[in-house]
Parts: sequence; structure tokens; C-alpha cells
Amino acid sequence: MTVQGLFATKFHAKGQVSAIPRIAVVGRGFSGMMSAIALMKTVRTPFHLQLFDPNSSVSGGQALSSTRSSTILNTRVRDLSVSLGDADDFNDWLCSNAEFRAAVPAAIPGFRQIFVPKQLFSDYVYQRFSEALAARKDITVQVCHDPVVSIRRRHANRFLLESANPANPIFDTVILATGYGLSEPEAVTEDQSPLRSQRLVARPHAALLGSGIRVLDQLLQLRDSGYTGQITIVSKHGFLPQSHTPNSADPVFPAEELPQSLPEIVRFIRAACRKAEEEGRSWQSVMNGLRRHARSLWRSLPARQKRQFNRHLRAIYDSHRNRLPEAMYLRLKRELAEGNTVLRRGTADRRGLSGIFFTPAGSDVEEVIYAERVFDCRCRAPNLAMPLMQSLISSGLAMPDELSLGLAVNLRGEACLEDGSTVDGLFAVGPLGLGSLPDIDLVPEIVSQAYAAADKIGQQLHPQSRAV
Repeated sequence: MTVQGLFATKFHAKGQVSAIPRIAVVGRGFSGMMSAIALMKTVRTPFHLQLFDPNSSVSGGQALSSTRSSTILNTRVRDLSVSLGDADDFNDWLCSNAEFRAAVPAAIPGFRQIFVPKQLFSDYVYQRFSEALAARKDITVQVCHDPVVSIRRRHANRFLLESANPANPIFDTVILATGYGLSEPEAVTEDQSPLRSQRLVARPHAALLGSGIRVLDQLLQLRDSGYTGQITIVSKHGFLPQSHTPNSADPVFPAEELPQSLPEIVRFIRAACRKAEEEGRSWQSVMNGLRRHARSLWRSLPARQKRQFNRHLRAIYDSHRNRLPEAMYLRLKRELAEGNTVLRRGTADRRGLSGIFFTPAGSDVEEVIYAERVFDCRCRAPNLAMPLMQSLISSGLAMPDELSLGLAVNLRGEACLEDGSTVDGLFAVGPLGLGSLPDIDLVPEIVSQAYAAADKIGQQLHPQSRAV
């Protein structure tokens, strides 16, 4: 049965009043679906679950969206399980897929170290969602396509979600799982004035805006579809993703006491990478080990140094953290080396009639990049000025993190307030908490947080019981 079919069979009748707890998940990308899976597998009491997302199709969110079904994830199978405590769940799912086993026979008996298409991982997530739902005869699920524009407290610790639907429901618990979807990408606005320079190239020309994995997806899609024109990547900081090692790099990190200031931490990590390579390991193993200490290091930094990191080091860190499978990285290097693709560091200002206006880094002189095709591949960041966020902040239900990157949350995703308290029943799971929790945009961290939130919700809804 399809996911939509499952929704139809467990639909909560319109207008029906239910005494069972009502839980809302705002967002139906990976963070939202992972939250739903964790709730169904963890909360023992009956409940009604309502998923809010303006998209009519289940897309996997920005993290898993792609125009190509063959687009490869940049994370190995071993790190993509949605089952807490069972790191091999995705690998086992692949092993049970006869079609995939026939297509990738060299990896048998296991696929832990390989990279697979995003669509395959998305299929796995929704199958696990469907199975979790089918196993719970005591819960109902409903999907609402109206965008949530406001959340307000009603009746003690219950919440009113306002949308286009006049019959706005009341919920006991709300999980914000909007990921990167709270705002549109930085606009490359149309400019009707004529471009002010002569065309620089005669061959077809495409411009890609951004520097992350989505840029590489778009680049390879263009080449695989036969596009032979010039491609210019416009990156604000000029850093593109680095390469994974051919085989997995086991995490290593120096055991000595960690430094406490940002300059000392940077020197410490660089020294650790040099030492690892001198000893025959890789810098990737150090970065993998760093993830285990990232949150304690982040908490130790004062707000001023966190802002410095965000301005000057975030792009470098992300390029070494969000790495490419080696084959994709080699294709990128070849593109750049042969001059078919050019990387320009600077800011894309606005769209013109025949390309984009561009300000190079270190200059205040605007140039024109002529391009017949412009693709905005930049990730959308949470926008605290959006009505939904403003409704939470102005009503005292949430507050921005100290860098205003998103909402302040703890490890369980509970919304945190200035006095250190949390708001009962209100959670933010996934990238919305990136200013509070480093790496909370990665699958293993989202999975852990979703189960921690579900465990807390289970205790709040039924304090005498404990989750299974």
C-alpha cells in the first residue's frame, strides 16, 4: 500500500472530537517523516498525528530533493539508518532488495560503505514510515496541505495552529520540522535594465549559484543530459565540497584536553589533521572524530567567537564536513582543471535580461556574467522574520538562538527560553536548531534527536509509562 493510501485508511473524520492526544508535525521532509516514525515507534499511548506541509507530494524535503532520481547521497549507507540502536537497518533493507542486489553485486553481502541514490533512501524512509503506521492500530494520521502561519498557546499547554483552514485545530504537542523550508532562497531578482558589457563567450553558458552538494547535483545533471556549454559556479566564499576517502575513515581525535577558544581550536584541528596524514591516516578521519566533540566545543565558545566562526570558518567547515563520494569529486576536479567549469567567488546580486549581475569578492565593482540559464542551488536558511517564527517569538513560546540562525533548542529539540526553561509540548527537530546544535542537519543527528523528542513527548502525554 502507498503512503497516501495509508493516510486514507487512517483518516481522522473532519469535525470529529477526539479525547486522545493530538500531535502536529509541521513539515514533511526528512525531519518531519523521521519525527513521525519516532513517535509511532516510541509513544505507547494512542494519539492522533497531523502532518502539515503545503507540498501535495512527499518529496523528502530540501535535503533529499533532486530533479534526478539517480542523484547520489553524500553519506555512506552505514550512517543512514532510521532505526535507533540498529545502525544496519538501511543496509539490511538494501540486502532484502533483490533488484538492488542484482544491480550492485560487488557489494554483497553488505552495502555499508557505499553511496546510494537519494531516491532509494527516500523509498526506504517511507517504507519504514508505512510499516510503523501499519503496526499502530491505535493511532490516526491526517495530512493538511495548508501552510501554518501562526502558532499560539490555547487552554494551558495546548496550541492553536492557524492556517488557511477556518477550522483550526488544537494540539497538545507541536513539532516544528520545517528544516530549510521557512523561507525562499536569496532572490536573484529580475532587472529590466540592459546589460552593460559585451558577451564574453560565444558558446552556451549556464550559471550555478551556491557551493554545496546541490550545485554538484545540478552540474552533473547538466553534463549527463548532454550539455557541453561553459558553466560558472558563483560561490560567496569559494569553497566546494571535499572528497570522501575511497573506504570509510574511522573517526580519530586526539585524546588530550580540548582547547576552549576559537583560534586554539582551529590550530588544534589543523595540527591533528597533519599528524593523522603523517601517520598514514586521513584528515577525513579527524573530521569524523571532531563530530563527536562538536557540540561540547560549540557550547564552550562565547557568542562573539561563534559569530566569528559563522562569518569566517563556517563555509570551510561545511566543505570538509559535507563531502562528496570520490567519483563525484574527481569529476568536479576534472571539470575545473579542463576549464569547462569555472568557480567565481563573490555575490550574485540580481538577474538581468541575459544573465546575472555579480560582485566579485574583495571588490565593489559590479560585473555581468552572461548566461542563458541560471540555476539557484543555494540552500534555504530559516528566516526568523517569517510569520510563523514571529508568532512563536512574539508570544514568548520560543526565542532565537544566540546567532539568530534559528530557534534555541536543546538536545531533545525542546524550545528553550532565556531563563533556561523549556516550553512543554513545543519542539523543533532538525536544521531549525543548527545555531544551537552543530551537525543537526545530518541524518544520524536528526534520527537521535527525533527519538529523544518522541521519548519526552511520551512521558509528557503519559507520565506513568515509559517508552519501549
